[in-house]
Amino acid sequence: MPRHFHRRVCFYLHGPLLVCAIHFWLSDRAAAQQSPAAATANNISVMQMNGVKVNDCGRLLRGLSVTVLDEKRLKLDRQAVVKVHDEMKNTTTWETTSEESQATFCGVELGKYEVEASAVGYLAEMKDVQVTLTIQSPEIEIILHKDPSAVELSDADAAIPASVRKDAKRAVLALKSANYKEAEKRLDKVYKVAPSSAQTNFLYGYLFVQLNDAEKAEEFLGRAAKLDPHRVQTVTLLGRVELQRKEDDEAEKTLEQAVADDSNYWVAHDLLADAYLRHKEYEKAQEQAQLAINDGQAAGNVAQLVLGEALANLGHDQEGIEALKTFLQTNPNNSAAPAVRDLITKLEKRDSSAFQAPELAATSDLALAASVPSLTESTWGPPGVDDIKPPVAPGVPCPYEQVLDGVGERMRQLVDNIAKFAAVEDLVHQQLDKTGNPISRETRKFNYVASIKDDPPGSLDVEEYRNLRYGVTDLPDHIVTKGFVTLALIFLPDVRVDFQMSCEGLGNWHGQTAWLMRFQQRDDKPSRFGDYVTGGRRYPMKLKGRAWIATDNLQIVRIESDLVTPLPHIAVIHQIAEYGPVHFNKMNADLWLPQHVDIFMEMDRRYYHRRHSFDHYMLFAVDSEDKGPLKDLKGNSSAQTP
Repeated sequence: MPRHFHRRVCFYLHGPLLVCAIHFWLSDRAAAQQSPAAATANNISVMQMNGVKVNDCGRLLRGLSVTVLDEKRLKLDRQAVVKVHDEMKNTTTWETTSEESQATFCGVELGKYEVEASAVGYLAEMKDVQVTLTIQSPEIEIILHKDPSAVELSDADAAIPASVRKDAKRAVLALKSANYKEAEKRLDKVYKVAPSSAQTNFLYGYLFVQLNDAEKAEEFLGRAAKLDPHRVQTVTLLGRVELQRKEDDEAEKTLEQAVADDSNYWVAHDLLADAYLRHKEYEKAQEQAQLAINDGQAAGNVAQLVLGEALANLGHDQEGIEALKTFLQTNPNNSAAPAVRDLITKLEKRDSSAFQAPELAATSDLALAASVPSLTESTWGPPGVDDIKPPVAPGVPCPYEQVLDGVGERMRQLVDNIAKFAAVEDLVHQQLDKTGNPISRETRKFNYVASIKDDPPGSLDVEEYRNLRYGVTDLPDHIVTKGFVTLALIFLPDVRVDFQMSCEGLGNWHGQTAWLMRFQQRDDKPSRFGDYVTGGRRYPMKLKGRAWIATDNLQIVRIESDLVTPLPHIAVIHQIAEYGPVHFNKMNADLWLPQHVDIFMEMDRRYYHRRHSFDHYMLFAVDSEDKGPLKDLKGNSSAQTP
């Protein structure tokens, strides 16, 4: 019989706006019985405040308003450039977006227009617009997709003193908006204080890549690679610059190091294929290009270009033509497309009995152009679970079934041994700006209780309580966060069937070896672990994440999670929970309980970081006589203190 899993999370947002999330795991029958009306009956409601759009062109001029959004349909966190081409007049007008991520073009006449939007870190997108008499002032939206070869930025390393970390973040923001003068100014300040910082040297190298100064880019990237030799994106970017400078031997060695450090990074495979192609090692080029295609999925199809050339040079003309055609189909706007069409024409006309591979003009430069690096979207919080993959030991097989069975048994023991546990909870709440700097900071202390019931057997119910003095008005920004301490219960055998799980390998956490287990809500299963309810409507809360599982006892020591897709009002909920042993003398047992939880939230374009820390644990065992609500944390005789 499937377990009934229930947990509750509420977010109370500014002023009259209340957003509530009900997290639960239900049997199919129970899920069918729960309706949006039931949520409304539980006093869950939303008051929406809608903005009013203003046409800046006035009443006399026809205006074209363009709003640029990201993949989550949110405003970009950087400035975009919008280009409008009048096909009748053959003229082009440029505008940059405002803080509202909008660009307005006044005096637009009737006719057909081609609108293109672009931004640093994103692929350019284009849309055709027809302005007619029936549409006085058209409004369109363009959604930009992140550059698949974008460079991920980790947190500032320890070599950057706190006094200049703000400048380092400002430099990143300037780079994202292509404000290279401001970026260089900020980096100069950081570099004077922290010349041995791998991050600072990396950012300098990236800056000079964008400024087309390959010599300086190689200097700083080379230094960054020596300071942090296993950061694959640094090494890959260095290899790219070496290819650009025609240092083919050095580039091949550098890129071989990159793929050895991270065999799943498709950009490194793509560039290494290009390096092998230059050395006429066509079989190796074919192998690396295929790896790039496999690992990069849709984005990796850019490697079809190198694959097609390698196959043609091996005498497999038809296969090479198919690869090149796939490149054109999946990258129709790539700058290499005209030259690729010419190559296909030559291959189709070539007499296969007299093999002589036609050359593609500036082949290597085309491959490099297809992998131009950029910065990722956000710097206000930590990278998402898919943005950076922690390093794992090469060649170490993961005992997948053994790890899953072991951690599942640990979670079952936790449920079987605990009726309630209590703790003193310290809360630190910060509102952040878009570069991650705190705007405000508040603290609270609570008595916290979690109740885990398995009655009747097969029906698991988790509830959490806090002694809120004045209700939600006593909480910073009126935001209530609950339910995160039970995140590890995803690994209960009855719950994990709803998730795709894979073992990524043997990693490390604070000097302790740990198996890395990746999980994500399955598309073919209902999202029963978490739902988001607002205004009487229910939205499935699909989660993905990664757990670090200690190799010696198969206990979860750390777990991170993200939303698979954003929800209304909530674009990001990134949770990081760390667990550790708590010894209880009367039981003479160690139970693994949450030590602290960090939650990073983006709600209606506001950014928050909240840390919950727990200590002074007290345990209420399953065989306790007290089955009712906890009345006195200190005086109840059923408590098992550490």
